[in-house]
Amino acid sequence: MAESIGASSKKTGLPPGSLVHVGEVLEDTTRMTIIDYAAGAVNEHPIQSIDEALGYMATDTVTWVIIEGLANVEVIERVGALFGIHQLVLEDILNTHQRAKFEEYEDHLFIVLKCLLPDNARFSVIYEQISLLVLKNFVFVFKEKTDDFLQPIVKRIKTSKGRFTSLGTDYLAYTILDAIVDQNFILIDALDDTVTSLEDRLLRSEPTQDMLFEIQGLKRELIMIRRYVSPVRELLAEMLRCESDLIDAKTHVYLRDVSDHAIRVIESIESYRDVLTGLLEIYISTVSNKMNEVMKVLTVFASIFIPLTFIAGIYGMNFEYMPELKWKWAYPTLWLSFIAIPAVLLVYFKKRKWL
Repeated sequence: MAESIGASSKKTGLPPGSLVHVGEVLEDTTRMTIIDYAAGAVNEHPIQSIDEALGYMATDTVTWVIIEGLANVEVIERVGALFGIHQLVLEDILNTHQRAKFEEYEDHLFIVLKCLLPDNARFSVIYEQISLLVLKNFVFVFKEKTDDFLQPIVKRIKTSKGRFTSLGTDYLAYTILDAIVDQNFILIDALDDTVTSLEDRLLRSEPTQDMLFEIQGLKRELIMIRRYVSPVRELLAEMLRCESDLIDAKTHVYLRDVSDHAIRVIESIESYRDVLTGLLEIYISTVSNKMNEVMKVLTVFASIFIPLTFIAGIYGMNFEYMPELKWKWAYPTLWLSFIAIPAVLLVYFKKRKWL
């Protein structure tokens, strides 16, 4: 959270629409790829300048432009100049701390949300902001870094028998949203494995401080996950209410399916948050019970030695007239009392089920 506030301070004092990259730079260079397709034809190739996309404006094909790496602000600015994108949209693309949202403009749609990827080493989440610009024949995707996340969609386009490639930009946007939302299920599976392992260790062994740190770390991670996943449901609801010609009515059924997936993810996150709260309560209860056991043993020892200390205190006084000190069997009798009193107390504690 502190990092987000510190990064956003770069824009302090600047007018609205100022193009400044906000957030951690995950990729120093900007890589651009064009995938142009129509029924029965797919053309994929990298480009060096966004101006090369102008050649596809006069065609009826769907042109998908993937821009990976947001460090080069001039590329984003050039996209806005060539395709008439609102300056505030360009500003949001460069601000990588955006809340998931959907905005409708006269000739384009803007979608921004977080892609959540699990870290394989130990459960942690890699957050990457993905922004989409949907135009009549163009879809721009802006990613923070280069990876293979969108390659399954590219493969689907290349192997399509005609159904995918015959649909418009709204269907491509749906496919990208579906991939991002479904990626959360992989995250949920990784979270389930981590929570299950932690629960087994907590119930089968003595609780340690490392377990407490792990529980607290998972709770903080869930707060962040919920922060970025929860608005997706609202985003999809706004897309379904959108009356723009850029979203065909036939695509609504697919968007509703993505919305159902988003709801399932949110419900899973809420359930795991409850599970972690339960684990924290188990940890606290186990530590408290362990402390109670220790206190019980110490109390038993104290209870046994209180009468012995009382007797020893009496006969340790330096009074002259203590007839017991002159008895022949006084010392053995005292030791017999020292043995008998603890034995009687232990039997009494056992009968009362205090031990």
